[in-house]
Amino acid sequence: MNTTAEAVTTSSGEIFLSELAKQYRAQDTYGTWDGKSNDTLLEPYIIDKEKRKEMPIMGDPDPETLWRLELFYNAVGLSVERQTGIMVSPMMKMSHEGFGRMILTAGRLVVINKYLRDVHRFGFNDMGKLAEEGGKLVDTAIAMINQFPEVAKYG
Repeated sequence: MNTTAEAVTTSSGEIFLSELAKQYRAQDTYGTWDGKSNDTLLEPYIIDKEKRKEMPIMGDPDPETLWRLELFYNAVGLSVERQTGIMVSPMMKMSHEGFGRMILTAGRLVVINKYLRDVHRFGFNDMGKLAEEGGKLVDTAIAMINQFPEVAKYG
């Protein structure tokens, strides 16, 4: 039994954070982020109350925010895949004003159906909240797959 600090955790939130960091590292073609910790990589997702107050109520999302949003949901899908063995595909439709929809499908089954608004303010108060929200989505998708396994397995 592995009892070191690097022991594998089974919490959906921790699995999600690990997968999100892997998504970031996969985008780093030049090795710029090699020496950075996962917390440092995921820092752009942390928008505390002070940062949120500085943001306008209405605004268009910038390309980097949309990219972070895509990586977030890709990490949810890959976390589900790793735990279920069933391929999950994300699809996002977003207006230039920051309103849209994100769905994750497994086979013919929609496992996540999320309406998005105010995407320019996408972020979480702290790393714990990021893990909690990602973990909830992973757990929801897994529950849906477990409820309808025949639909999820066959596309």
